[in-house]
Amino acid sequence: MGRSSKASAKKQQKRGVDFKKIKRKIGKKLPPPKNATNTEIKSKAIILPEQSVASEKEGLAVNKKGLTLKELLQQTSHYSPKVRRDALTGIKDLFLKYPAELTSHKYAVIEKLRERIGDDDKMVRETLYQLFKSVIFPSCKEDNQGLFISLIMAYIFNAMTHLAIDIRLMAFKFLDLVVQNYPPSFFLHAEKILQNYEDILRKSQFYVQEKGKLKSVLAGLVCCLSLVPCNKKEVDSCEKNEAGQGMLHAFAPDVPTESAGFPLIIKKLKDLMPVLVNCFQDFISLVHTMPVLDAQSFDCMLGILQSMDIAVKFFIYGTNKGKSEYQPPHGVPDVTVWDENLSSLLMKKVLQVFPLNPTHELSEKDNERYFILNTLITGILLQFSEWICPPAIIWEKFLEFIENALLGKIFSGTRSGKAVREKHLLSLLPFFPKLVSQVPSNWRSRLLQAFTKTFRDCHPESSLKLACLSTIEDMLIPKEDRLYLDSSDPEILDHQIAWIRELSPLLILLGDKHPSCSQVVLHLQLRLGQCALLNSSLAWEYDNMQYSLLEFYCTCQDDGNIYYGPFKRLPRDSQELSLCCLYYFSNLDSPLLQSIASCCLCPDLEPFILFRSIEVLHSAYTAGHVKITDYISFIVTLLSRYKVFPENIYPVNESDTKIRNRGTYKSVTTVVCSNLSQIGDNSLVFQILEKVALGQILIKPPLDNACAMLRVLVALDSKPTRLSEQSIITLSNFLSGYLIDVVHFIPEDHDKANVSIPTRRYYLLPCFFLFDRNHELLNLTLKTMGSLITESSSSLCSPNSIQYAMDCSSRISAIVSVLVFMHMDVKFRKIISSYKAEIDHILQKILSLQSSEEISMTIEERHKIRCAFDQLKLLTSTSLNGMPAV
Repeated sequence: MGRSSKASAKKQQKRGVDFKKIKRKIGKKLPPPKNATNTEIKSKAIILPEQSVASEKEGLAVNKKGLTLKELLQQTSHYSPKVRRDALTGIKDLFLKYPAELTSHKYAVIEKLRERIGDDDKMVRETLYQLFKSVIFPSCKEDNQGLFISLIMAYIFNAMTHLAIDIRLMAFKFLDLVVQNYPPSFFLHAEKILQNYEDILRKSQFYVQEKGKLKSVLAGLVCCLSLVPCNKKEVDSCEKNEAGQGMLHAFAPDVPTESAGFPLIIKKLKDLMPVLVNCFQDFISLVHTMPVLDAQSFDCMLGILQSMDIAVKFFIYGTNKGKSEYQPPHGVPDVTVWDENLSSLLMKKVLQVFPLNPTHELSEKDNERYFILNTLITGILLQFSEWICPPAIIWEKFLEFIENALLGKIFSGTRSGKAVREKHLLSLLPFFPKLVSQVPSNWRSRLLQAFTKTFRDCHPESSLKLACLSTIEDMLIPKEDRLYLDSSDPEILDHQIAWIRELSPLLILLGDKHPSCSQVVLHLQLRLGQCALLNSSLAWEYDNMQYSLLEFYCTCQDDGNIYYGPFKRLPRDSQELSLCCLYYFSNLDSPLLQSIASCCLCPDLEPFILFRSIEVLHSAYTAGHVKITDYISFIVTLLSRYKVFPENIYPVNESDTKIRNRGTYKSVTTVVCSNLSQIGDNSLVFQILEKVALGQILIKPPLDNACAMLRVLVALDSKPTRLSEQSIITLSNFLSGYLIDVVHFIPEDHDKANVSIPTRRYYLLPCFFLFDRNHELLNLTLKTMGSLITESSSSLCSPNSIQYAMDCSSRISAIVSVLVFMHMDVKFRKIISSYKAEIDHILQKILSLQSSEEISMTIEERHKIRCAFDQLKLLTSTSLNGMPAV
């Protein structure tokens, strides 16, 4: 059978074939037909005369891919997630390159982009979030954000009700971004926002797997709740800001009044509170099954407790405010009344588990985390302690935790542990004064000891030190709305004294490096001084504080060197606070007054503080807090030792204009003279001041200081003079040289007579007053001036009564100038005209000196003396004829 088939095949092969059959394999491409036309074109380049698309976009703002804003916005609705994401990225690039595009099309852009808030693709939502966060919101801060915020809030609320949990969580992230950039949006939509937070937190099925997402939700809730006012201080601050804005024309507040929104927020928070408590209880059960407290679980528990803490604070504030302001309609329950069910819920599910303790051995990080959580629970208990009374066992646990936290027994002592402890103790210290006043005596003693140790041990510039100072003020200063510790208890008084004694060393330790901290200490010191009169024990301790303040102001060493304390370098407001504290010392002792006087003499001290020092000390003297001898000693020290710049009185060099303080010193002299004339009987004050002032004058101070002392004598003197005979003799010897020094040091300038003459008159006028009140003083002064003309040459350079050395001719010219100036004064001319004999005696002295050959003089000196002689002779001749002297 096989052979027959082969034979038939051979027969067929021998026959002719019309068409050859080609075998094709499956999947192989068929070859082209033989008659196919080749359409392939080969060219080196294709040149087009114009591209219509490029010409249409010329001059328009485009992104890196050449797309306009309109095209990019259209692509945000594309079916492909990648195209939508690229479009959002392109919009970001375009706005960064062309910011004006966002300004011009802001509302159109937001109306289009808001549709992507609930986008199904995760990357699209995240890209949109970054676009809003980094570009749109920062660019719209100066604009009215309320309008475009209202455009996106509806889409955010819609995304919060989406079936997909990721879209809902992302919606809360968008809400958090909106609230951070425009806080009033929370108050405008508080009911919906809190309702959505309540709904999402009820979904407990994702607590374990999605802790990171829950953490984001809780962070947003904390951000929203932190906007509600929890105490009167925050409300006053908000009202102050709104009052300032209300002065602007056409200003309208963005937020409804609190009376309209508070009851609604309280109602929603009461609904949210049980959800937070149940959520916290679920985490407690979860944590007990874990070997360590991981970071995400801790963050979630922290967010829950922070939300509960703010809610409780707001409940208490709203409840207290509701008693006086909120009046619900008839038949409607008052939501501002404290709900007892909340107290019971917190007691059973939160306070009962305190303190949170791990089931395994703790690391340092875990220890810090548990401390933070326990601190928050303690704060919640202390917040509503008025409405809840925990069992004694639980209360003891809380008190023990507070004591250990203050003493630092919970941490191992590492730097990070101390930082965490100090940071979270700040939240407990505001409750400390009330807590100490309510606990039993044994716990009061323990807590006060722990607090005092904390106050002493913490760093001077730390936030914990400032919080302790605020707490001390609450426990020392009585106020209407708070309790304060009764110092009649010896143990409490001991602690109060210990706190007061720490204030002065703390001021010195802070120095001028931490002015804000120093200001807090000074404010407490001032408040203590104001209230010290109500408590004799504290008043005595406050008075003793002045001896430890010497180093704060200024100290003088035995070698004469002066060391200025922090006072001189502190800001003006702190300096003024410290000066105000001086007034409340019942007896300002001389060491402190000397220290303050040294500060006043410092050339770097601001003039305002100088005058403020004089004012405060004068008020303290008027109130009987400074002895009259100490007060006069302060005044004399200030006037006699004040260093005036520049030393040359006239003319003043241009280089000296920046450092001159002569005007300030003249004002100080005027203020001092006015104050002295008000402190009592001028005759008695003059008797005390006379000897001290003359003693300083005889030291030969500079002209400015001498003039000031003379003005003080004139201010307290009368006509006839109160000067004693010995004082008149002493003063005549000084005034002769003083008058000569004035005219020598302030030469007459004919080109600027309107400047030089008033300047010279300022220094000579006190002498004229003294001469007018006692003619014997004038007589002795003229005789002394005459004797100076013929003094021996050995004493010409530096006679006892003349401070500035000058030659004989200059001295004679100065004496004549003094006499001429006396005749120029209309009132004084009548007085000086009766002393013709003394003036003639001076004239004869000059003439005899001119003709004397015992003293060798140059031609110029003799000519100068001759001119002075002629001028004085002319003066005497014209005055005799009744003609005015020139």
